[in-house]
Amino acid sequence: MTDKIVVFSTCASAAEAERIARGVVEARLAACVNVIGGARSFYRWQGAIEESSEFLLMIKSSRGRFDALRAEIQRLHSYQVPEIIAVSLVDGSSDYLGWLDEELRELS
Repeated sequence: MTDKIVVFSTCASAAEAERIARGVVEARLAACVNVIGGARSFYRWQGAIEESSEFLLMIKSSRGRFDALRAEIQRLHSYQVPEIIAVSLVDGSSDYLGWLDEELRELS
């Protein structure tokens, strides 16, 4: 088990997805963000079934950064209730996990 997490969030537009991705990487709250277009979401909102085209963010971070990452996503996001869910990264390539550690390290 590692201390790394993958955080999922969805956005309404490519511009919003890029703004959030750049913002959390620049703040060192994430080492990497994949933006995946073409997602279709079906959900219940305010009593009605909705369908939306969205952009999925796959955000690689660590448990220690999650609270700050969540706050930054909420600050940058246009949705009233943005999806922000974290999944533990059980294991991975030692080279990639080392790179994540390096990118998430505090700057002096």
